[in-house]
Amino acid sequence: MKTRFAVRDILVPLRQFLSRLRERDVMIILSLFVGIACGFAAVTLKFAIKFIHQSITSWFDGMAYNFLYIIYPGVGMLLAMLFVRYVIKDNIGHGVTKVLVAVSKNESKIRPHNMWSSMLASSVTIGFGGSVGAEAPIVYTGAAIGSNVARYMGLSYKNMTILLGCGAAGAVAGIFKAPLAGVLFTLEILLFNISMSSILPLLLSTISATVVSYMFFGDQPPFECTISPFALHNIPFYLILGLFCSACSVYFTRMTLWLEDKIKSIERPFVRWGISALCLGLLIFLFPPLYGEGYGSIHELLNGGTIDLDGQTVLSFFMRRPWLVPVFFILVILLKVFSMSFTNAGGGVGGTFGPTLFIGAIAGFVVSRIINLIAGPGYVPEQNFVLVGMAGLMAGVMQAPMTAIFLIADMTGGYELLIPLILTATVTYAVTRAIEPYSIYTKRIAKKGELLTHDSDQAVLTLLKTGDLIESDFSTVRIDATLGELVEVVSQSKRNIFPVIDSRNHFQGFVSLEDIRRDMFKYDQYDKMHVYNFMRSAPAYVYDDDKMDAVMIKFEQTGAWNLPVVDHERAYLGFVSKSKIFSAYRDQLKQVSHD
Repeated sequence: MKTRFAVRDILVPLRQFLSRLRERDVMIILSLFVGIACGFAAVTLKFAIKFIHQSITSWFDGMAYNFLYIIYPGVGMLLAMLFVRYVIKDNIGHGVTKVLVAVSKNESKIRPHNMWSSMLASSVTIGFGGSVGAEAPIVYTGAAIGSNVARYMGLSYKNMTILLGCGAAGAVAGIFKAPLAGVLFTLEILLFNISMSSILPLLLSTISATVVSYMFFGDQPPFECTISPFALHNIPFYLILGLFCSACSVYFTRMTLWLEDKIKSIERPFVRWGISALCLGLLIFLFPPLYGEGYGSIHELLNGGTIDLDGQTVLSFFMRRPWLVPVFFILVILLKVFSMSFTNAGGGVGGTFGPTLFIGAIAGFVVSRIINLIAGPGYVPEQNFVLVGMAGLMAGVMQAPMTAIFLIADMTGGYELLIPLILTATVTYAVTRAIEPYSIYTKRIAKKGELLTHDSDQAVLTLLKTGDLIESDFSTVRIDATLGELVEVVSQSKRNIFPVIDSRNHFQGFVSLEDIRRDMFKYDQYDKMHVYNFMRSAPAYVYDDDKMDAVMIKFEQTGAWNLPVVDHERAYLGFVSKSKIFSAYRDQLKQVSHD
């Protein structure tokens, strides 16, 4: 309790101070604060994963203890599942997708526990060997920090969205020491409609997060590598790599979503965990590179080395036969998707960012090794293809070529390979996009109509909710009411449309004032004529959970200005009108616009 009051004693004066500043100055100060906080969060997560990993593996080596690879990942998944299920009691997986949903459906609000819960659960999952990445959880953490700082300071939806983006960008910059990539990640993947005037907070957030990361890890790239100069005659091979990465990207996206749905269809959580843990353990036992994030394998390949599996797996004989080496790593590519899906669906918390880098690196190694086996040793530099492959798969799976190019160049120091990076990423992105229009982050929510895009009109329609636009001040009449009873209702109403309902409140039709104008003064007909004599059928129904773009299609097809809103049992809820939608559209457009 004392800590709570101490924090409040700091934050309340800060909020009072900021309230006296201009909006621009407030955003600059808060973006710096969010960036620093995200930098420390990224450092904490990396240290936590390293500490757990070293604590459970530093004391053994070789086949004598290799069976523990079957056990450790399941233990981490179980701890994470128990934490999420009984402590957090909230779904915190798939962090980047959750951020997208928060922006499109929840006014950019993210629950406060996400500022730490994703880090804790993912550090246990990955530290024990879960075959996932830490980047999506840290993005969710950073976005939560930005969202909750903005909420506490009472900022608008527009500024809350910008600070949420600052948190996500700062998280990426902090964990990879790549400030430009952090900004591009927010603009390309999170799909915010941010103008040039709003980029300054993003830049300040990523720079401050990167500086914090430098303080703890130095200014060396996360993936130092020894690369060879770019040679023009290798361009056709980079095109081949781009095509191979596009095939891997489509496989990665579709197989991951399909597998997770299949595994999650097992309703009993502990049975689901048990099956997933056993399958994951067996995969890692046979293919040790699948253990954890796999960044050790990437480091080895980026520096022209080979992954030594002697004494680590019964399949080590693959590495002693030249043509079996690429076969082994093709199996690793195919099975990484399985190991990642078992981890996430079985109760672990992690993302697809790290596995994307891992598979991209392996894809580059496979292509270059096959070329060298055919053309002769050293015909193409394998470490260059490993580096470029990482960018290729990112561009395909995440459908973010700019982020892929500059993130890989930043985190490897590989700007000398900018031409092949651009070439491979572009080919992969174009081919993948033609086959699979959505990224792994957006495919599910796009099907639900909850995805924001760079199209301002579509973004506004996505943000508008049908339930918020229902007008319920229409006076209803029963279908068996007489004309006299209807006239009585008309006399007390301010609207000219009268919904007709039955005894169960089910919508039957409507009567307009124009329909009864000629008969409402025929007093002798008051008891002889009934509502159903005047009732019209609605040209279309709007359901309370309809997406706004579907509602607009119904208005366009019917030419109506008002349509009834019902639930799926046809119980009457109210009306929605074009005029109210247009008014809400204008208001929301002001919120979406960041100029």
